[in-house]
Amino acid sequence: MSDLINKFAQKGVVQWIGLRPEKKQPLTSVKSVEASLTKGLVGDHFAGAYSNKRQVTLIQAEHLQTIASLMGVDVIDPGLTRRNIVVQGINLLALKEKQFKIGEVILETTGACQPCSRMETNLGTGGYNAMRGHGGITAKVIQAGLIHIGDEVEVLATVIKS
Repeated sequence: MSDLINKFAQKGVVQWIGLRPEKKQPLTSVKSVEASLTKGLVGDHFAGAYSNKRQVTLIQAEHLQTIASLMGVDVIDPGLTRRNIVVQGINLLALKEKQFKIGEVILETTGACQPCSRMETNLGTGGYNAMRGHGGITAKVIQAGLIHIGDEVEVLATVIKS
């Protein structure tokens, strides 16, 4: 089974990056971002303020399509989901207990990124339920560096939980 868990059909690709400059404010779309060991994503209001287990939030582009379908719309603006990075082509939930590289940065999955009540406000009635099971993952920074739109998402290792 572990052999199957460690096989991926392809690498993912960063499609979008967003930063939350202030609490409850719209995300700012950027072309690149610096990831810090102590602050998470530089320029994000979460930077250094909370547990390092939630330094970076990621969601799949494929899940944005699913959420849009469940909401009865053509497209969901990724900023409305309050996630930092949208990736395409790799199953983020399969990165459980794994480290992965994006650009110069190494991240480690810390858990699922569950939707909050803001999804009802941001996406409309039913937004919270549309996001359930499609909210992406949270991660912490293991190696600092830059992440750019177009960077590959590559699985590195299985993390041993003690």
